[in-house]
Amino acid sequence: MQNTSWIPLFPEQASTFAWQVDILYFYLIAISAFFTIGIVAGVIFFVVKYREREKFATPVEIHGSMALETTWSVIPFIISMTIFLGGAIVYYNQYRMPADSQAMEVYVVGKQWMWKFQHESGQREINELHVPVGRNVKLTMTTEDVIHDLSFPAFRTKADVVPGRYTYLWFNATKPGKYHILCMEYCGLNHSGMGGWVYVMEQRDFDNWLSGNTSNQTPVEAGKELFETKLGCASCHAGGPQQRGAKLENLFGTDVKLNNGQTVKADEDYIRNSILNPTSQVVEGYQPIMPTFKGQVTEEQLNSLVAYIKSLSGPTQSTSSTSKTSTSSTTGNSNTSASNSTSTNLAAPRADRGNTNSQGSNPNAPGNHPEPTNRKK
Repeated sequence: MQNTSWIPLFPEQASTFAWQVDILYFYLIAISAFFTIGIVAGVIFFVVKYREREKFATPVEIHGSMALETTWSVIPFIISMTIFLGGAIVYYNQYRMPADSQAMEVYVVGKQWMWKFQHESGQREINELHVPVGRNVKLTMTTEDVIHDLSFPAFRTKADVVPGRYTYLWFNATKPGKYHILCMEYCGLNHSGMGGWVYVMEQRDFDNWLSGNTSNQTPVEAGKELFETKLGCASCHAGGPQQRGAKLENLFGTDVKLNNGQTVKADEDYIRNSILNPTSQVVEGYQPIMPTFKGQVTEEQLNSLVAYIKSLSGPTQSTSSTSKTSTSSTTGNSNTSASNSTSTNLAAPRADRGNTNSQGSNPNAPGNHPEPTNRKK
């Protein structure tokens, strides 16, 4: 549990880079305090020393000092550069995804006013997140409505969660315990209530927790069901001589050439945009015949589709999507596909597309169930 006996204003350090953030923070406080006290003391000293002693006195003319001017130029420059380098190192460590093929990936959807988490093995949580101690955890995040900001104070990390795109965050928890989850971006009336808890557990306890929560489909399984049956994607992308859509096997992490001559990286955002706005990035050699699915799939369904398409490439190395920082999100890392819900090994094998080329359902045809929406009214 949290121990705040040292300074009540500061949560416990519970991640691999928390101490780096605190050192930089206290360094800034120390510099600010030093110069504030020095400047105020200097002002008081000169007010007393050079106070008026007689009327109409002629002051002694003072000439410049090269040594003094050099000193007050060089010292602030050195201090400012230490701040810059310290901040750059901390920022790099926080927002560059680690090159770890065993990193655990969790999908996050923010929504007024809750956090929804889904593990690669299918477990879903609301306002709670269970993670193992000593393991890199990557969060792939988006939101159904407005901008949110997912923050883990004890881990000293946070990142904006932005509508219409993915942002990324990672941490490696070092101490088992229960720690706060907060939203750090004002998001409406109940913003202050948009919080929760992250439970850091020993690996054995985490495995037991996973084994007791296996009722849900994995994101890959849910994405495959959407792809092959519910949305009818397989009618154009299932392969074979009649394939009308771009090839998806071994797509993720590669460079894709578009009809307009541009080349883009096939990362999570590329897949997401291809589903929601397909005419904006038509692959070279194909016609813009794909309909948009904007408004027809929820953010969670999008996450599942992205996970499934990623799995068609097998375990992949990091792409430029992970080189984005949280404002533009984080740098490259090793992304692993989701596994079956009965497995504790979270790196999934390449998904089996089967040998069928089913026409599937027409995504534009009316169904007998309410159309999903990605906004809650």
